[in-house]
Amino acid sequence: MADEEADEEPAVELGTGASVEGAPLARVASRLTWPQEKSSILNKEGDAVIRTPDGPQTLEDVLAEADETYFETRQTFLDDVFDIVGRDPVQTE
Repeated sequence: MADEEADEEPAVELGTGASVEGAPLARVASRLTWPQEKSSILNKEGDAVIRTPDGPQTLEDVLAEADETYFETRQTFLDDVFDIVGRDPVQTE
C-alpha cells in the first residue's frame, strides 16, 4: 500500500525554470577521499564544472586562486572553495 501512495505524487515538486549548469561543489567533493593534496584534486576532478554565484567555473580555475596545497578534511576543502567563489545563492536565470 505504501508503494501505491508513493507512485501517485512526487514528494517534492521540481521547479519548471531553466536547469543550472555545473555540479554542486558537495557532489564533486563527495567523489574524493580525504585528506587530499591540491594537485591530486586537480588530477582527479580539475575539469569538473561547479556551480558558483557568478556562473559555472571549472574546479581548476577556482583552485588556482587557493593558497592551500593540502586539504586535510572535506570541510576544509569546501570552506576554502566557498571563500573563493562566495557563499551567495547560485543564479538560476
